[in-house]
Amino acid sequence: MTQFARTSEVLTVLAAQETERLTVGDIVAVLRDRAFALLVVLLGLPNCLPMPPPIPLICGLLLALVAAQIAAGMSAPWLPRALLGRSIARSDLQRAVSRAVPLLRRLERWSRPRLRVFENDIGMRTMGLLLLALSLVLIVAAPLVGQIPLGLAVTLVGLGLVERDGVVVAAGLGVGVLGVLLNLGFVYAVFTAVMGLLNLGAAAAGA
Repeated sequence: MTQFARTSEVLTVLAAQETERLTVGDIVAVLRDRAFALLVVLLGLPNCLPMPPPIPLICGLLLALVAAQIAAGMSAPWLPRALLGRSIARSDLQRAVSRAVPLLRRLERWSRPRLRVFENDIGMRTMGLLLLALSLVLIVAAPLVGQIPLGLAVTLVGLGLVERDGVVVAAGLGVGVLGVLLNLGFVYAVFTAVMGLLNLGAAAAGA
């Protein structure tokens, strides 16, 4: 796997490992110097589709851990030993990769290195802080309406980092802003509904 391999190529190699199960440690080893960016992609992808709890919560917590390390300027990701030993069936990974790769290849035909302002130390630390903010919102995101835009945003940011494409990163951040606003709107709607019920109950009790 060369330094300039595309995202789809890296994921294809990852899914072709000759073992029945892959540990998180195996995955990080294959990702090598791209581990941070591709971990962001892998943690965003599951949330681009409707996923039951606690998958968004788990992805959000892991993403927060990865994002905090990017913001701290670490050169390689650190994950707890217990997490590194957790494994996933290769068949499950192959199924996910087979669905994602065609879309990734279409994006890769359009994507190229440009607007690479995030590649310096300050830029990467800033990206880490922005990803940390998205991960915290993902942890408490509303099902579907809030989860999917955030998953798409995280995936696009990760892809932009892998492909060194600032336009894709900016697009991901734009979708992330939309996802945050959707979640704030959902919270406001729930709060308004609860307050309306409480006021209705209070009025009924007073009568």
